[in-house]
Amino acid sequence: MEWTNKHSTASGSDPGYSSYQLHHRDNKVCIQSTSNTQPKKKSSKKALILKVTEQMPDYPAGRLDWGSLPSVILIKIYKVLSLVERARASLVCRHWNEIYHSAELWHTFEFEFNKDATSYFKSTPPELVKQVLQQHVHHLKYVSLKVDSSRESAETACSILSQLVNCSLNTLVLMSAARPSFQLVSQDHFVSALTVVFVNSRALSSLAIDDTPVDDPSLKVLVANSRDTLTLLKMNSCPHVSPAGILCVADYCHGLHELVLNYNHLTDELLMALSSEEHVKLKHLRIDVATEETNDALSHRISRESWVAISKHSPDLNLVMYFFVTKNEHFDPFFEVETPVTHLYFCRSVAKAVIARVGENSPKLQELVICANGNCPLDEEVVKIARNCNNLSSLGLSECELSCSALVEVSQICGPKLIELFVMEDVLNEDDMYDRETAYITISNYLGRFWVPDCVPCW
Repeated sequence: MEWTNKHSTASGSDPGYSSYQLHHRDNKVCIQSTSNTQPKKKSSKKALILKVTEQMPDYPAGRLDWGSLPSVILIKIYKVLSLVERARASLVCRHWNEIYHSAELWHTFEFEFNKDATSYFKSTPPELVKQVLQQHVHHLKYVSLKVDSSRESAETACSILSQLVNCSLNTLVLMSAARPSFQLVSQDHFVSALTVVFVNSRALSSLAIDDTPVDDPSLKVLVANSRDTLTLLKMNSCPHVSPAGILCVADYCHGLHELVLNYNHLTDELLMALSSEEHVKLKHLRIDVATEETNDALSHRISRESWVAISKHSPDLNLVMYFFVTKNEHFDPFFEVETPVTHLYFCRSVAKAVIARVGENSPKLQELVICANGNCPLDEEVVKIARNCNNLSSLGLSECELSCSALVEVSQICGPKLIELFVMEDVLNEDDMYDRETAYITISNYLGRFWVPDCVPCW
């Protein structure tokens, strides 16, 4: 097969790699993006120019034998193709087919299952799933299973899990695109399939199983097999797990440095376990507080001693808290004592009194987003946060009220360190000192950059 000048393009599966052109120039093979979108990886922004002079025989100018491309180049080409396109490319010749089956190309696999009539993403072809399970399962290191909102898709994903018996995964991710469809599967079926992975993969380092029916006994199996390697655990909205189950993981997995869970799983005992001398310094702890949790689950309080312990043990901890609650009484357990929260998101309405407590007891706060508050001006509360939270670098305000003077004062206090300031125009009320236009100019001067109101992005 010969190749003259620029050849046809091939689309990658990653949105950052819409198309590529390959051309031969000065004894070099150049793989160059032709997309207008920016690739995700910084290293992929430049053309991948690989010298092949020493690896390939000399060819007349403009002529190249595809079958003689070095393996290193073919692997790089395959990596920017979707799985379906890889399968097609493997039909070019025997050499391309051999490289297609290289272990390096099968360390990562993302299964997607859906009912065509209801989903926006394409399901992984059954033939490809079969090929992976029969020929490449022992190469897998990173596996994700993404399902739509149907129970059938979740059951198919569980069937795949139960067949991962000849591999040792480092990472497992389970994702529901819409509603938590894994919760629709029989708990026994799900736990049985997940346990297969825990038993056979004795070096799991990252596990993301949000919105699943995982339970305490299965977590004990995880601890028994991956206690020395587990570093990341995400298990938000897992109703069959108790605080004791999470505590078991923290007690034995001393390398755990990233944890995501619901507030009903957070206890003083857990924070103390994460603060023990044997445990590594925690880097990231995300807590979700949701109305769906029972009143009893939201009534317990974390003591000041526990917050102090985790702060001393892990001084650089990113403590992220999301609030999805609607009743004011659900906020009662929070911010009554000093809390080392660094990133705080009120995703529903929040009372003024709660925001005032944040300003009094959150000295490490770096990012604050208030999505709704109502018609009560928040001037004093937001200014207090700007004064007391010296690390504040990001602020988002939506569907609340703030005077132009208050926002000017916040920008004056924070100055250029306030890197992100997203405030909807409807939030600002003109006052005796500033109309909106004058406020925008003054705020821009304090921030050291041009600023105008903008929508609060989705965090």
